[in-house]
Amino acid sequence: MKTYFRLLSFARPIGRYAIPYVIYTLLAVLFGALNLALLAPLLTTLFGQHENAAAIAKPEHFYDVFKMLNYYSMKINAEHGLFRTLQFVCLTIVVSVLIGNIFRYLSERTMENLRIHTLLNLREAVFNNVMDLHLGYFNEERKGNIIAKIAADVQVVQYTVTGTLQVIFKEPLTLLTYLVMLFIISYKLTLASMVIIPIAGFIISRIVSRLKEQAAAAHTSYGTMISYLEEALGGIKIIKAFNATPYIKKRFHEENLHYSGIMRSMTRRQHMASPVSETLGIVMVSGIVLYGGSLVLSNNGSLNAAAFIAYIALFSQIMRPAKAISTSFSNIHSGLAAGERVLALIDQQSQIKDAPDAKPVHQFREAIRFEQVGFAYNERMVLNHVSLTIPKGKSIALVGPSGAGKSTLMDLIPRFIEPQSGAILIDGQNIGSVTTDSLRALMGIVNQESILFNDTIFNNIAFGKPGATMEEVEAAARIANAHDFILATEQGYQTNIGDKGVKLSGGQRQRICIARAVLNNPPIMLLDEATSALDTESEKMVQDALNNLMKNRTSLVIAHRLSTIQNADHIIVLDNGNIVEQGTHVQLLEQDGLYRKLIEMQTFSAN
Repeated sequence: MKTYFRLLSFARPIGRYAIPYVIYTLLAVLFGALNLALLAPLLTTLFGQHENAAAIAKPEHFYDVFKMLNYYSMKINAEHGLFRTLQFVCLTIVVSVLIGNIFRYLSERTMENLRIHTLLNLREAVFNNVMDLHLGYFNEERKGNIIAKIAADVQVVQYTVTGTLQVIFKEPLTLLTYLVMLFIISYKLTLASMVIIPIAGFIISRIVSRLKEQAAAAHTSYGTMISYLEEALGGIKIIKAFNATPYIKKRFHEENLHYSGIMRSMTRRQHMASPVSETLGIVMVSGIVLYGGSLVLSNNGSLNAAAFIAYIALFSQIMRPAKAISTSFSNIHSGLAAGERVLALIDQQSQIKDAPDAKPVHQFREAIRFEQVGFAYNERMVLNHVSLTIPKGKSIALVGPSGAGKSTLMDLIPRFIEPQSGAILIDGQNIGSVTTDSLRALMGIVNQESILFNDTIFNNIAFGKPGATMEEVEAAARIANAHDFILATEQGYQTNIGDKGVKLSGGQRQRICIARAVLNNPPIMLLDEATSALDTESEKMVQDALNNLMKNRTSLVIAHRLSTIQNADHIIVLDNGNIVEQGTHVQLLEQDGLYRKLIEMQTFSAN
C-alpha cells in the first residue's frame, strides 16, 4: 500500500479531480440503481392487481423506494388510468437513465483527466531525475531498461494504479447501493446470498496471489528485450559486417520466449479470475431464484412477483462491480510491480551534487590545478595522486597508452565524475564548492564521438544556447570551418541531419560539434580525441577548425595523432594513472622516454 499511495501522490492536487469525481459518481450510481428499481412499478402496472390508491398507505420513509414508487404509480392509475400510468413509469425510466448516463460521462471524463495528469507528473519526474543522474550510472545501467521504465512501466502504472483508484471508490459504492436496494426488497434473500461472497473472495485471492512476483519478472525481461533492440539498431552495421545476425536474433528470441512465458502464466491466472467469479455468480443467482421463488409461491406477503423480478435484475447487476473489483485486484499487482521499478528510478540519487553553500563561478582568471588527485573504478586505480597545473591561455596535451587515465582526468574537470582523493581547484576554489552548471558554462567540450541530434543544423549548433541568433550560429560555424558545407546542403542551416547526424560525413559532424562548442565563447576547451576517427582530408579541415577554436583559450587536449599535439604549449604524459613525463614536444623527444616511443609507434589512444 505504501507504493500505491506514493504513486498516487503524483496526482496532486488530487482534490481538483477527486471532489467532482466523487459527486458525479455518487449521482451516477444512485440513478443507475434507480433505473432498476423502477422495474418494480413498471411490472406492477403491467401485471399487478390494480387496487385503489386509497387502499395503499403512503410510505412513512422517503428511502423506502419501492413502496414510494408503487404508491405514486397506483395513485396515477386511479386518477388517470392504466395507460397514463405506463406512460409515466416509462418516461421516468428514460429521464432517470439519461441523467444517470450524463453523470457517468462526467465521472469518467474526470477520472481520465486525473489519469492523464498523473501520467504527466510521473513521467516528468522520472525523466527529470534521469537527466540529473551522474554519468557513471549510465555506464552501469542498460539504456533499454531505462527506456522501458520511462515508457512502458509508467504507462502500466497509469492504467492500473489510477484505474484501481476508480474501482476503489465507484465499484464499492455501486455494490453498497445495490445491496441497500436488495435489503429493502428482501432482507431474507440478501442475507442468504451473502453467505457465498467470502468463499468467492478467498478463491479469487488464491488465483491472483503470485501475480505481483510474475509482473516484476515480466517488467525486467521486457527491459532486457528493449536493451537488445536498442543495441541491435545502434550497431546494425557492425552486426552485418561480422555476420552476427543469427547470434543477435537468437539472443532476442530467447529473451522474447522468456518474456512470453511469464506473460502467458500471468494471463492464465488473470483470465481464470473472471470465469471463476462468473460461475460463482451463477451459483448465487440459481440459489436466489430457488429461495426467492419459494417465498413468492408461498403467498405470505413478504415478496411479490414484481418485486422478485426487480430483485433478480438488481442482483444480476451486483456481479458487475464485484467482478470489476476482483479484476482490479489481479491487475494492481502488475501496476505495483511497474510502480516499484519507476519509483526506484525516481529515488536513484546522483553522486554529483552541488554543496548546500555552493556559489556560481562567473569567469576563469588564473589556472586549473590538480592536487594529489586519485580516482579508481571499483578496485582498479586509474589516477594515482596526480598533481598538475593548467594555466589560463595555455594549450595542454594529454598523451599516453590506452588505459593511462587521460579521459578520466578530463572528465573530472566538469565534474562528470568526482575524485576519490585530493582536490581540483579553479582559480583557487575547489570545484566542489561552486555550482556545477556555472562550472560547465565555462567549458566547451568536443568528444571523439560526434554526438548530434535528429534536428536541424541550426538547432544542433545552438543546442547549448537556445536563444542564439542566426548571426551567432553562422559566426560559430565559420570558426569551425563548417559554414561553406552547411550552405551547400539542401536547406542550409535548416537542413535536418537525421539520427545521430547520419546525413553528414564524419568530418562534417565533428565540425558541427566544434561550432556548438564555440558558440558560447567559453574560456576553457576540453577536446577528447576530436580527430582520431577521421580520414586525412577530414582531419585537416577539423584540425584547422580546432586551431581556430583554441586561439586565446585555455585548452586541454587528449591527443591521438602527432599533428594534434606537437604545437601544444605543454604536454603531459600519463602511464598507469601517473604523470611520467611532461614538457614541450622537443623537450620530451630529447628525454628518450615513453613519449618518444609513442611518437615512433604513433599509438596515442584514448582511455
